Amino acid sequence: MRDVLKRAGAGAAAALAWAGLTAVLVTGLTGCSGGSLDLGDIGGKALTPQEAILVTPDDGAKGVKADGKLEVRVPSGRLERVKVMKTEDAQPEEVPGKISADGLTWTPSGTALQLAAAYTVDSVALDGHGRRQARHTSFTTYVPEHRFIGYFKPENRSTVGVGMIVSFSFNQAIKDRAAVERAIKVTAQPPVEVKGHWFGSDRIDFRPREYWKPGTRVTVDMRLRDVVAAPGVYGIQDKTIGFTIGRDQESLVDAEAHTMEVRRNGELVSTLPISAGSPKNTTYNGKMVVTDMFDVTRMNSRTVGFGGEYDIPDVPHAIRLTSSGTFLHGNYWAPANTFGNTNTSHGCVGLRDVKGGSSDTPAGWFFDRTLIGDVVQVVNSREREVAPDNGLSGWNLDWNRWKAGSAIS
Repeated sequence: MRDVLKRAGAGAAAALAWAGLTAVLVTGLTGCSGGSLDLGDIGGKALTPQEAILVTPDDGAKGVKADGKLEVRVPSGRLERVKVMKTEDAQPEEVPGKISADGLTWTPSGTALQLAAAYTVDSVALDGHGRRQARHTSFTTYVPEHRFIGYFKPENRSTVGVGMIVSFSFNQAIKDRAAVERAIKVTAQPPVEVKGHWFGSDRIDFRPREYWKPGTRVTVDMRLRDVVAAPGVYGIQDKTIGFTIGRDQESLVDAEAHTMEVRRNGELVSTLPISAGSPKNTTYNGKMVVTDMFDVTRMNSRTVGFGGEYDIPDVPHAIRLTSSGTFLHGNYWAPANTFGNTNTSHGCVGLRDVKGGSSDTPAGWFFDRTLIGDVVQVVNSREREVAPDNGLSGWNLDWNRWKAGSAIS
């Protein structure tokens, strides 16, 4: 979607801590929609997710103490489900907890938080008027003084698409980038050259020259413990993770032709009718990588710098393409003949769907066949190319420019 960062003409900043990269039930506010939906269409004015679902710690909180309060509650209605995940680790872990008998509160079972970790909270509730709400928040816990940590993706033991980029975001600025880069080794079997590229002083991504080959097994060795990132600042991580490259699926969105061609191993599997960004709110061109997938999400125009143009609480089959808010998602509110004919969204790519989502629709079909790490390329849009640090869009840099971003030769 065309968000506030895009309006300002700046490249989108990298997300510091990512939600677990497997499909989850729901997430919270996002910022794009294929066309507007009046709140009257969904039964009157609804509470915002922040009003309907109250989460402690606050969204985006940093330095949360290990004994800090962790709670999800609703002022009215009832919680349907809550999932709290510790995502910064070799193997993500769910925090055990339970919803109270009255449905108003979720609390953890026993000790909940660990130091130097990233957490996500995904909640679904029915508000006092019976309307379903979804909220996604994240926070990070306290990192001991004079220590640094890298929040990384993808998940350990995951199977991802051929476009997956290994990405580290650090909790503070790295002065000696060469020392940190040398302490992170990304290797592949079968072997392939992998290089790092720094985006500013707190993020480094790793990728090969071309997309990974299906079946490749990738290992990431982090030997950051006691590495000096800045004067008096030392690393604390010493771990190894691995992931596998799945089948080769690449999709080409032609914004002018209103189509998306889905290819497996270079062979055309399907051509789906789409609706891209309107002439006023165009879609980024370029190669984007799937980073998150949500069965349902809320999209609110106010979260990305628009006015109250739309607020859709239940967008189905939402696939995140950029950290700034570009999604490929199901659309049940636009007429069926929109897809394949007219670009109407605020910058996202829309596929025909039904309310609640269905595997029998184009959106459901594509969602069921998508992996984190798959590549979606947009062409023929009247918009600039997506910035390489907006999500995992580093494939838009050629190999020489990519290697030039390394701190070591």
